Amino acid sequence: MKQLNRYFLILVLFLAQNVLAQEQTISGTILDENGFPFIDVLVEVDGTEISTFTDENGNFELNIPAEQAQNANLNVSYIGYESQLIPINDQTQIEIALNKGNVALEEMVVVGYGSQERGKITGAVSTIDGENFENRANAQLGNLLQGQSAGVEVVNSSGKPSAGFNIRIRGTTSIGANSEPLYVVDGVPTTDTRSINPADIESISVLKDAASSAIYGAAGANGVVLITTKMGQSGKPKINFDAYTGISQIRRTLPVLNGEQYRDLMQEMGQNTNWDLYNESTDWQQLIFQDGISQNYQVAASGKTDLTNYYVSGGYVKQKGVVRSSEMERANFKVNFDQEITDWLKFGTRITYTFYTDVDVNDSSPLNNGGVLLAALATPSIIGVYNEDGTFTSNPFQNWENPISRTDGLDRLYKLQKFLGNAYLEAEIFDGFTYRTNFGIDMGDDIYNSFLDPFRTSYGQALEGQAIENRAKTTYHIWDNILRYEKRFNQHNVELMGGTVIQKTLNESSSIETRGFSSASISTPNGGSTIQSAGASKWEMSNTSFISRLNYDFADRYLLTANFRADGSSKFGPNTKWGYFPSVSVGWRISKESFMQNQNFFQDLKLRAGWGLLGVDAISSPYAWQALVGAGANYPIGGVIQPGNYPATLANESLKWEESEQSNIGLDATFFNRKITLTADAYIKTTHDLLLNAPLPNSTGFTSAIRNIGEIENKGIEISLNTTNISTENLLWQSKFNFSLNRNEVLKLADENDLF
Repeated sequence: MKQLNRYFLILVLFLAQNVLAQEQTISGTILDENGFPFIDVLVEVDGTEISTFTDENGNFELNIPAEQAQNANLNVSYIGYESQLIPINDQTQIEIALNKGNVALEEMVVVGYGSQERGKITGAVSTIDGENFENRANAQLGNLLQGQSAGVEVVNSSGKPSAGFNIRIRGTTSIGANSEPLYVVDGVPTTDTRSINPADIESISVLKDAASSAIYGAAGANGVVLITTKMGQSGKPKINFDAYTGISQIRRTLPVLNGEQYRDLMQEMGQNTNWDLYNESTDWQQLIFQDGISQNYQVAASGKTDLTNYYVSGGYVKQKGVVRSSEMERANFKVNFDQEITDWLKFGTRITYTFYTDVDVNDSSPLNNGGVLLAALATPSIIGVYNEDGTFTSNPFQNWENPISRTDGLDRLYKLQKFLGNAYLEAEIFDGFTYRTNFGIDMGDDIYNSFLDPFRTSYGQALEGQAIENRAKTTYHIWDNILRYEKRFNQHNVELMGGTVIQKTLNESSSIETRGFSSASISTPNGGSTIQSAGASKWEMSNTSFISRLNYDFADRYLLTANFRADGSSKFGPNTKWGYFPSVSVGWRISKESFMQNQNFFQDLKLRAGWGLLGVDAISSPYAWQALVGAGANYPIGGVIQPGNYPATLANESLKWEESEQSNIGLDATFFNRKITLTADAYIKTTHDLLLNAPLPNSTGFTSAIRNIGEIENKGIEISLNTTNISTENLLWQSKFNFSLNRNEVLKLADENDLF
C-alpha cells in the first residue's frame, strides 16, 4: 500500500510540473524618460487578450502560454508616450524605458468633426492640454486660454466674480454681429462658457484660420474653440480630490481727503452750510473693498478597461469678490462614458449638469449709472452710511446716495440651471468605413430677480419699491451624421469625410416689473400694486448643413486638406438662405525629404499655406429679413382708444451672411533635439457684407434697417516659441513665449458720413 501511495504522489507531481510548464511568467519594470517608475502603463501580449497594468512601483507580471511565449511580443503603450513592441524570446525579466520621442508630432489633435495627427495638420491650430493648466487656479474657461496661444486675446473687463471673458481670435471681424468664437464642448456648440468646469477639461484646440475652421461654415468666421473633456486613462479605478482656497485683496487704495480736510476745503471754497450736521470721517474705499475669498473643490472617479471607459466628477466653486456684495457660486456634475458593444459597434455619452448663481455689482459705470468705484472716490467723507431713520445718506452737494446704497440697497440674484450633453453611436460598417451619429442638447433655464426696497433709498422711495423678474429658457438641439473612409495605398494616405448637421434653437422668455410696494416683507413682483411693464416672447431658428472634407498625404511629406460646407439658415431671406464655404490648405514636411535625413538640427520642419471662405450669422434677431409687426400702437376709433399694431421693421429678402475671406501661411519647426518648438504664422482676413443696422432715408418711414454693407480687414503675424531649458531627474524647467500683432481696419461703411 505504501508503494502504491508513493507512485501516486510521483504521478501527481509529474502532472503538476507538466501543467506549470505550459505557462511562462514574464515580469518587469517600466520607467519613464527620467528613470522613475511608471504607474498604470498598459502592457499586453501583442495579438492576444493577455494584458495587465504596472503597479505603483512600475512593476508588471504576465503569464503566457509556453507555446506562445517564444514568438510573442510585448506591446507597451501610454498616452503621450511612444509605444514599444518588444520581443520576449527567452526573457523572463524585462526593464523598459518609455520616452516621448516623436509622439508630439504623432499624437492626435482634435479638429472639427474628427482628429488628425499633429504633424499632418496644415491649418493654424493651437492646442492647450492638461499639462499647461492642471496646476493653475482656474475658475473659468478664459483662465485656461489666457497667454497660452498666439493670436488669442482674452480680455476681462472687470475683476468681479460674475464677469465673463471676451475672447477674440485674430481680432474683431464684425461690427453689428458677434465677434466671439464658436465654442464646441465634446461636439456640442454652446454659448455660455461660465458654466463650463475647467477641472473637467482634458484639452483645448483653437482653430484660428479658415483652413481649419471652414468645416463649421457660417459659425466659424471668428475662430473655433474645441473643448474635449476627460476620460479614464487606466484599468484601475482612480479617485482624485483637489481643493483650493485663495484670498484676493486690493493692493492699494487711492488717497482722498478725510472728513476734516474736506470740510476745510469746502469752507475755503465758500460753501456755507450747517457743518455740525456733517462731522463724520468715512473711508468709503475701506467700506467698499473687502477680502475676496475663493474656494474650489473637485472630486473625480475614472477608469478604463478593454471595453469600458468612464469619468465621473463633481465640483463646487464659490468666490466672494473684492467689491462688497459681489459673489459667484457654481456646482457641476459630469458623466462621460464609452462602451464597446461589439468589435464593430461603440456607444458613448457626455453629460454635464451645472447650477450657477451670482450677485452682480455695477462696479465700473459712471456715477449717474450707479457705478460703485467712482462713487467711492467721489462721495464726501463727511457723511456716514445711514441716516437716523435707517435710510442711506446722500451727498449734501449733489443728488446721489453714498456707495453702500449701490451695493446693499438693491437685492439681486441671477440663477442658471444648465444641461449640456450628447450621445453617439459609432459603427465600422465596412473595411475602412466608419459611420457615426451624434445627438446633442444644450438647455439652459435662467432667472434674474431684483428688489428695490421702498424705504431705504431715495430712488426706492420715489418708485415706492420695485421688483423685477426676468426668465428665459433656451433649448438647442444638434444632430449630425458622419460617414468616414480611411485607406492607405502604399505611400498614399486618404481620409474622406462627409455628412449632415441639423440644428435648431428654441427660446422662450418673460419679464415683469412692478412698483408700489407698501412694505419690504414681500419682495416678489406680486407684492407691488402697479404693473409697470410685462412681456413674453418666443422665437426659434434652424440650420441645416452639408459638410465634407478630404485629407491626403503622400509619404507623410506632401499634405493636402480641403473642406466644403453648405449652410442653410432660417435667419436669412429666401433669395440668400444658403451659404457655401470652401477652404483648402497644403503642407510640405521638409524634414521628411531625403536630403534632410543626415542632419541632426531639425527634428521636424513644415511649411503650411491655406485659404478659405467663412460666414457670420450671429445677429441678434432670428427674423431680421422679415417685415415684423410691433405691438403697442393705440388708435382712436369712435372716440375710444383701441390697441393696435404697426409696421416695426422693413423686409429685406436679400439679407445674407457676412463673408470672411482668409489666407494664412505658416511654419512649424522642432529642433535642438526637440528642446525648441517654433510656430510662426502670417494672415490676412477680410470680412465683406457686414450685417449692420444702417440708417435709411426718412422717406421710407423707417429710421434704420439691417443691411449687408461695409468691409473690415484684419492682418497680422503670430509667433509661438516653446523651450525645454533644463530636464534632469530632479529639475524640469520649460518656458513658453508667444507674440501676436494684429491690425484691424474698417475699410468701408454704408456712407462716408455714417458713424458706427
